[in-house]
Amino acid sequence: MMTANEFNTEVIPLTDKLFRYTYRLLGDQEEARDAVQEVFVKLWNLREQMTSVRNIEAFAVRTARNYCLDMIKSRRTVSLDEYDFIQNRHAEYSDPQEEIQRSEAVGLLREIIRALPEPQRSVIWFRDVEGYESKEICSMLSMNDGNLRVVLSRARRRVREEFLKSYGYDHKRNQSIITEVL
Repeated sequence: MMTANEFNTEVIPLTDKLFRYTYRLLGDQEEARDAVQEVFVKLWNLREQMTSVRNIEAFAVRTARNYCLDMIKSRRTVSLDEYDFIQNRHAEYSDPQEEIQRSEAVGLLREIIRALPEPQRSVIWFRDVEGYESKEICSMLSMNDGNLRVVLSRARRRVREEFLKSYGYDHKRNQSIITEVL
């Protein structure tokens, strides 16, 4: 197990490097400072495992990267929870019937996405719901960019087709719901 003294000599000196890295990813100094602190807490909690890590700096940077990506993802995540979807758009749609229809539509979209085959399900979820960039998805799913674009296009088309088949009585309104959510 890494001692407090070893942590202070091997990890704490990475503060400036981690700050610059997190600031570049997050674009906000306060968030970057908070991220560095959170990364240090994570690293401290992982100190037992860090004794087997060859390159502590690389491990710390990877931990910071993952933490920042989680922060970024949480900022731009689209909620497919019916309640959140309705609450976030309440001012825009005051008609209760409209809200019920949108709630049902969001539930249907979730079901359609869950029923997609892999890798379509993962690609559309990561891209359109979680908000990951294509490059990040390619890395996570070990795909090249061209393949990702084809899979995403097929997934979106399939979601549209299934949605409109199930909910197709008002094509224009339903297309706007799909566009808002995805």
